[in-house]
Amino acid sequence: MEEINLDCLVLIINILEYDKKSLHSCLLVNKKWCNIVVPILWRKYSLYSINEKLCNVILSFLPSSSKKLLSDNDIKLPPSTLLKFPLFNYISFCRHLSSDKMNKIIDIVLKNFCNDHRRNLMEQEIYKLFISQFHHLCINIDSVNSDALYELAQICKDLNTLSIKIDEKTGKELSKALARNRTIINDLHLNSIYNIVLSSLTTLVNLKKLTIFHWENYEKIQQYLAIYEFPNLQDLTLIDDHLLSFKEISLLIEKTIGNITRIHIITTNKTAKEAGILIKAISDNCPKINDLRTYIEPKDFIYIKSLLLNCRSLNAISLNSLEFFINENDNNIGDELLNIFISFSPKSLNSIFISGFWKYSIDTFTQFFESFREQPLYCFGINDRDNYYITNYHKIIVKKYINEGVVKCSYI
Repeated sequence: MEEINLDCLVLIINILEYDKKSLHSCLLVNKKWCNIVVPILWRKYSLYSINEKLCNVILSFLPSSSKKLLSDNDIKLPPSTLLKFPLFNYISFCRHLSSDKMNKIIDIVLKNFCNDHRRNLMEQEIYKLFISQFHHLCINIDSVNSDALYELAQICKDLNTLSIKIDEKTGKELSKALARNRTIINDLHLNSIYNIVLSSLTTLVNLKKLTIFHWENYEKIQQYLAIYEFPNLQDLTLIDDHLLSFKEISLLIEKTIGNITRIHIITTNKTAKEAGILIKAISDNCPKINDLRTYIEPKDFIYIKSLLLNCRSLNAISLNSLEFFINENDNNIGDELLNIFISFSPKSLNSIFISGFWKYSIDTFTQFFESFREQPLYCFGINDRDNYYITNYHKIIVKKYINEGVVKCSYI
């Protein structure tokens, strides 16, 4: 009998993730099926209910140093935890460990014996075990002291994603701890970022995803963005109301090695400068980009042409308007942008959002949709919808092309 392709098998079994009974049946088919099902069962169900057997499995993963530390403090682990290592690395399949489940494990081992020192010691070693296996860690830095940050950095050598809510003092402590231990972070989320934090992050050369919210002391941040290098960056998100210029972001992008696939910039400051420079930097340095959200003013529409020509994997683009001077002769200023999309859009492009602050003639608006008749758009939308120049005639055109299958969905 012909075997099912492995990728297809994974998709089929994943559909059963909420059917625990069927998953258990799949375990018994063969080793290949078992290897697929075990991670799903542990990810979805393992820590819902802690019993003695499950507790023993978890404790068997404790490193010898932890077992010795517990033994030296008169904490006796079940004999089965000292036997051979389990077949699967079950801990790596778990998504989270809540405090009540932690207490249940400790109660099983200590038999509800009340000793704060022993309980704290067990809690420490079990959390270290789980954290060492996690790839994505979220912490509220306000509740963590510098000693804990140091220990965290020692454990998380290969952390992929770190999400932190941070202030200046603890940000400095965290940055030093990560640098001291050469922690590898692929995904960094910074909330309420201060200049002292960025000044200590030069060691994160492996960073692949950077997300920054709510900048403080923007002028200082601009300096750091201009001098820093994250060559392996793949995903960049900047969200802030204080954005003054796109120039420094452009410099950051120019120092990458061409692997960026997603850039999202969100701000309410419609007077930010140098938007065209950013588009040019993306065009010249991001050939693999497939998802772009940014801002532009009409005088920089010309840069969209080179973007579409150079970035042939672009799948989704969303352009918001910055403030610009309206000339009486520029009645249909958005037509230039539509004509660029008509002439130069790559075949990969299937989602386009444009600003409603730019006027579009009915003729060019119609030609725009006609140009996608052979390669239909999945989605078309209008940004800046609070005060825009999209009329009922424009909406009728959009509805017509949806009915004809040229566009699947729209937001106008």
